[in-house]
Amino acid sequence: MNLLKHITCVLLLILSFQMNAQFGKNCELRQMKINLINPGFEYEMALGANTTFDVKAGLQVALDPLLPDVYEELAFLPAVAAQYRYYYNFESRQRKRRQIYGNSANYIAPAAAVFFPGTRTIENEIVKGAFCYAGLVTGLQRSYDSGFNFSFDVGAAYYAGQFEGAIYPVANLSIGWIISEKRWCVGR
Repeated sequence: MNLLKHITCVLLLILSFQMNAQFGKNCELRQMKINLINPGFEYEMALGANTTFDVKAGLQVALDPLLPDVYEELAFLPAVAAQYRYYYNFESRQRKRRQIYGNSANYIAPAAAVFFPGTRTIENEIVKGAFCYAGLVTGLQRSYDSGFNFSFDVGAAYYAGQFEGAIYPVANLSIGWIISEKRWCVGR
């Protein structure tokens, strides 16, 4: 899990640079969400005017890189995932009189996740152990006054674990509700 140590170091370095950032009017200070598609909890906190740190824990649909044909079958696995999101279109959304409540904007983000699949049988062999990925995604998030929230992102990532590492696609879909928030955004 040497890759996991590198991912952690990079994320901590990014966070340390942002700790001195001035809060602006765009990002929510913090918000907690419940995800229904990939059941679990998500917490997003502002690090600057247009940046947030988003972390989720729960069950997630994922590729299993140990399968002979990775794209043949998706798995539903326990996971912890994190993204450092840079929202790049708050201002243009406000100019068009669209709300930015709940960080409703488009973003790019370095992303990392660790999956804990447990023991499983692949090609008549019992396999156990976690695997992870680190990569880059682009996506969008929309939130509504009712608290309904969704986000979708796609990208590519390097997967590592008890197999030969490789680059595979990443796609995340979150649909749920904001259950707790600390307002900072003026775009409601």
